[in-house]
Amino acid sequence: MRALLFASMLLASAGAQAFDLGKALEKLNDPETQKALGIGKKMVKSLQDIPEPQEIEIGEGVAARLLGAAPLVRNDALQKYVNRVGLWLALQTDRPGLPWRFGVTDDPDVNAFATPGGTILITRGLYEKLRNESELAGVLAHEIAHVLRKHQLKAIKSALGREWQLELAQAAADRKNNKDAAQSLKAFTAGTELFARGLDKGDEFEADRMGVVIAARAGYNPFGLVASLQTLDAVNPQDGAVALMFKTHPSPAKRLEMLGNAVGTRLDALADKGKEPARFVALKK
Repeated sequence: MRALLFASMLLASAGAQAFDLGKALEKLNDPETQKALGIGKKMVKSLQDIPEPQEIEIGEGVAARLLGAAPLVRNDALQKYVNRVGLWLALQTDRPGLPWRFGVTDDPDVNAFATPGGTILITRGLYEKLRNESELAGVLAHEIAHVLRKHQLKAIKSALGREWQLELAQAAADRKNNKDAAQSLKAFTAGTELFARGLDKGDEFEADRMGVVIAARAGYNPFGLVASLQTLDAVNPQDGAVALMFKTHPSPAKRLEMLGNAVGTRLDALADKGKEPARFVALKK
């Protein structure tokens, strides 16, 4: 960045007889140049690996914004149940120590969302379309895979990188003169926007592949996710309840095709031949 600035100064002073180092250094210290350097540092910082504590902080901020728009369903038994299933799945992964949290939001639309650091939210509309615990496990495992692969974090970093020229400061952060708080607030906003924009299709396909494996490790029928996708594939695309999901995800049919190509018959032996736990049905009544 400094090299670029000095090059710009040289070009700007092309008519001068000689380069004045003293004036260049003085220019480097003026407010406008310092502002440009500060923006450059923000850009570099946005592209660096984000440490786990900040990943968790960003995820909590995004989750808070989402829950502000659609709070959790007021059903303690349901929330405890979904957390129990989700935590068991998370224990089968290479990031069991994250502060995993799972919840069902009071939203009739069909969707699910994972935030960096381990908060997984599914909507009431999606939960009501699931038929058994293996399908629930498949959906949660898909979202867990997004966290494991840091898909949302990658998208947030990309968004910050594209928008590095925008001011990150917001009123509360400015009053505290806290640049890290401003960066976090910007990340919260970028993460929340992902809910409406969606992830890269390749990330969704990868999460599907990982999801069936995570579910199988946890002892569930690995085809629970497949069954839930088949249910969604039968829904009329014009149904407003699925409009956002269809906008932000590849079509269920395409996901089923990609999963079939990737998995084939290798997980057939793990398909559950027994009965599903009755607790899922009891909670849906």
